[in-house]
Amino acid sequence: MPTGRLLIILGLILVVAGLAVTYSDWLSWLRIGRLPGDIRIKREGFSFYFPITTCILASLLLTLIFYLFRK
Repeated sequence: MPTGRLLIILGLILVVAGLAVTYSDWLSWLRIGRLPGDIRIKREGFSFYFPITTCILASLLLTLIFYLFRK
């Protein structure tokens, strides 16, 4: 399969997964983006959010997936 076609398919899968997580009630138990350790600062006229724990978990998951596909 050509690389371009593979990237398009993976991109579409990610878009569908993102929409499902964002707009579905049955996936709300995942709490993606609201994990303990995610930094959220709200003040008057200012809001800052950095999902550090979510980023670390996503990195670990992608590392595992790529490791398994490489073998």
